[in-house]
Amino acid sequence: MTTPGIEYSALSPQLIVFGVAVVGVLVEAFAPRRIRTTGQPVLSVVGLVAALVAVLASSGDRRVVASGAVAVDGPGLFLQGIILVVATLSVVLFAQRARTVVPARSVAVSATVGGEGGALQSDAFTAQASTVPGSPAEKAASRIGVVQTEVFPLLMFAVGGMMLFAVSNDLLTMFVALEVLSLPLYLLCGLARRRRLQSQEAALKYFLLGAFSSAIFLFGVAFLYGYAGTVRLDGIAAVVRDGSADTMFAVMGVALVAVGLLFKVGAVPFHSWVPDVYQGAPTPVTAFMAAATKVAAFGALLRVLDVAVPGLRDDWRPALWAIAILTMVIGSIATLSQHDVKRILAYSAITHTGFLLAGVGATTADGVSSTMFYLVVYGVSTVGAFTTIGLVRDARTGDASVEASDFTTWTGLGRRSPLVAAVFALFLLALAGIPLTAGFIAKFAVFSAAAGDGGTALVIVGVLCSAIAAIFYVRVIVLMFLTDTPDDATVVVVRPSIGTAAVVGVCAVATVVLGVFPQPLLDLAMRATTFVG
Repeated sequence: MTTPGIEYSALSPQLIVFGVAVVGVLVEAFAPRRIRTTGQPVLSVVGLVAALVAVLASSGDRRVVASGAVAVDGPGLFLQGIILVVATLSVVLFAQRARTVVPARSVAVSATVGGEGGALQSDAFTAQASTVPGSPAEKAASRIGVVQTEVFPLLMFAVGGMMLFAVSNDLLTMFVALEVLSLPLYLLCGLARRRRLQSQEAALKYFLLGAFSSAIFLFGVAFLYGYAGTVRLDGIAAVVRDGSADTMFAVMGVALVAVGLLFKVGAVPFHSWVPDVYQGAPTPVTAFMAAATKVAAFGALLRVLDVAVPGLRDDWRPALWAIAILTMVIGSIATLSQHDVKRILAYSAITHTGFLLAGVGATTADGVSSTMFYLVVYGVSTVGAFTTIGLVRDARTGDASVEASDFTTWTGLGRRSPLVAAVFALFLLALAGIPLTAGFIAKFAVFSAAAGDGGTALVIVGVLCSAIAAIFYVRVIVLMFLTDTPDDATVVVVRPSIGTAAVVGVCAVATVVLGVFPQPLLDLAMRATTFVG
């Protein structure tokens, strides 16, 4: 038996992240609470920054490593960089802390969160996940300030799985990466500090539907292996090019593998988990999952379609176009009937999945580069939007930790907290694709790529759906700035930590800069369009 060669330098970004995750588990097991509270976020940020440096150091590398299981190439490294940046921002949100003292009057909420008095605990995560929601044990854990620090190694394991998912060069490695990124997310979704039952329901629904989609993905792997005699993407492509085998098994395999990948990106008809999970999960987890999971899943989808089965383009592209159109239409129309702000962004995410699929369907270098640029823009806008949502709390409850979920309660927010409302409006305009924001450039890029490869129908539907979605975004902005303020404030804005304010600022600046000066990033994405395999 020949021992396979492992190129550790080429695999260093993933190895660093997984190594930090393992160290985080050891810290969680043996370190005292005071060390875990500050040490876990610092350890995670250091590991993510080190992995990002390793990605940048590998930027000139183009090869297949680990016995053909991993591809180090332009698209993979570009997407890994996006995942690491989003994860770094998310660690800061995970580390947000608040005082457990509940003020007697709602007007004092903004002075209480992060302020003086009471035990310091996580602002988003339950004090103790193992306790029954609402039980005396849970209340006692919250009262004494128990902090949920195991979320950081869980986050790091998910990030490592996402990074491996985007560069997997064989289907079994891709399946393992899919499970590694998914299992921590199932746990994280059930750890919300408030609405515990809703959070656990979201986690269970995500787990069950994810298990079905993973099984279908694996069934597709079996079909492709039966067709090609290999699970390596380049080996499958070679058999397709040879043309000697009946392609029926290959088409069935691609369809089943696509189900698992389209489930992760939230495409219709595999989208039913998205609104419930986005609403029930802790807001920092929703921000991380909405951006990073989509990046990783689209990276895997691009790799499968462009490396393994480009020869079956005429078979899978019409189905992909149909799914893209269905996703855009259902996502944009469903947004109009929503009142919960997290569900609004969930259906917005579904709509943006349709826009991204338009770029994936354009099997050209422009299609790949525009899709990757769109993922950057969508990532920063989404993280910024969810972070801003996490700052707006329901004043009617008198509890500083209860987020204002109903967007109708945001009436007049622009007059009471103009900066927060203006930043949220900026992210909404970017998601709507308004000119001078990064969202406009991203949509223009994917629509241009689709139109250039025969997808004119996609572009027409995409423009119409963008207009439909923009109606709702503008309605929220009008509600915040141009609607009369009620006599009694229904929402208040908490005082964010320096880290949270920095996350919002970075996302806002990136949204504007990429809308005004997008060319450097577009050029970088264009230089990173060549897959190896």
